[in-house]
Amino acid sequence: MALYSAAAAVLAGLERGEGGLKSLVYNSGFPHVRQLYALVSETLRYASVLEKLLDGAALLQAEKKLAPQLAKVLVYDLLFGKGLKCGGRWKALARRHRARLEAELARMKVRHKVSRNEDLLAPEKAVSAAGEWARAGWAPCVGSSGGLCLTCLAPAASQVPRYVRVNTLKTCVDDVIDFFKRQGYAYLGKAASVEELKTLSGKKFLLDLHLPELLVFPSQTDLHDNLLYTSGHIILQDKASCLPAFLLSPVAGSHVIDACAAPGNKTSHLAAILKNKGQIFAFDVDPKRVATMNTLLTRAGVTGCQLAQQDFLTVDPRDPKYSRVTHILLDPSCSGSGMVTRGPGEEAASSAERLQALAGFQRRVLNHALSFPALQRLVYSTCSLHQEENEDVVQAVLQKWGLAFRLVPAFPSWPCRGVAAFSGAESCLRASPAETLTHGFFLAVLERCQEGAAAPSSLPAAAKENPQPGEGMEPGAAPKKRKKKKQWVK
Repeated sequence: MALYSAAAAVLAGLERGEGGLKSLVYNSGFPHVRQLYALVSETLRYASVLEKLLDGAALLQAEKKLAPQLAKVLVYDLLFGKGLKCGGRWKALARRHRARLEAELARMKVRHKVSRNEDLLAPEKAVSAAGEWARAGWAPCVGSSGGLCLTCLAPAASQVPRYVRVNTLKTCVDDVIDFFKRQGYAYLGKAASVEELKTLSGKKFLLDLHLPELLVFPSQTDLHDNLLYTSGHIILQDKASCLPAFLLSPVAGSHVIDACAAPGNKTSHLAAILKNKGQIFAFDVDPKRVATMNTLLTRAGVTGCQLAQQDFLTVDPRDPKYSRVTHILLDPSCSGSGMVTRGPGEEAASSAERLQALAGFQRRVLNHALSFPALQRLVYSTCSLHQEENEDVVQAVLQKWGLAFRLVPAFPSWPCRGVAAFSGAESCLRASPAETLTHGFFLAVLERCQEGAAAPSSLPAAAKENPQPGEGMEPGAAPKKRKKKKQWVK
């Protein structure tokens, strides 16, 4: 029953505009997110058909306590999926009405002169479930009815690898590597190129070529039940999502703001870089997301972090509490067009009106962040592919601030740069599944200009301490052994 209740809650949240499909699924608390994501996505894909079925069979009139959202997911799984496998009394209820629902489905097919369930969909929805999910970055099984096998969902092997960030608040890279080797994984050393990441298969893994505490596994690797993940020693986080905290690189003892923090992966990364020394102020307006973030940060061993259920735009930069804030990580709401796991219920393309609204919000929040008086360094990032939300936002805000702030080169060795035709756009960083084997991403590093100061650093302190290929380390060379930290597994 938990699956269908969770799916109905996500559908209701979408109808109320409480968030996107991906965020609502991941904040649902349901343990099997892929299964839930698939069920909701396919229910959305069949939504118009399901509504006609419910009306024709008069199910909601007969069962007045049955919510429309729950009715949709039950009927989808009953008629189009692999069949109801859970659900308790709701399962029994749906089965009582099965004959009427099947009869109504048969009448619909006759009226439309089709023989397959898929043929009832509107043309823009009438693609195979496997094809839709392959484009979204998943490779599910497909049942004989054309529905998804929700228990067999797995990431597509041809897509983005499984990235694993070692949580240095609890352990170190060497210990995690040793642990996986004892579990039967083969460690292949440090990757020499992005191309090498594409060849990973089976139980093999590499150290990432760019980020010093990131391990790379084949995309189909599922570590959600692994001891290291459940104990907070590793964080399952896309490589592109690791870049903001890595490039912000606050030194231990700094005061840092994570302006739009939930679900908290970037916040925990900041805490690891700070070594839990200093202060993080993390904001998010959604109470459920703040609760989720609190759970994640506790599991990761984060201390010195103040969570606030508050819109960052309402935070007063002149409040003495924030007088020592020198670093801000700003990853505001965006279209999410770079996320490769967008399902069929979410359109990758955004309307011009929506992009304008998002860009307006992003300019406001970036301007607000730059108004903190002690700010020295800020990272602005989105998981969007649209120039309107990325380079255009940065350009507009920098024009407003004149010579107070400037762009500094973000990770010069990174292959993908900004695309806009304004001076400094090449300092921005982009990521994409095709070129960097990550989610689509944008990032810009801004620093306060100080008269007479030396040119700003193009790499964070973390990158200097851990040289990149060609900077004191041969590409593909094994990483130097570091002093081991806590021993947490015998």
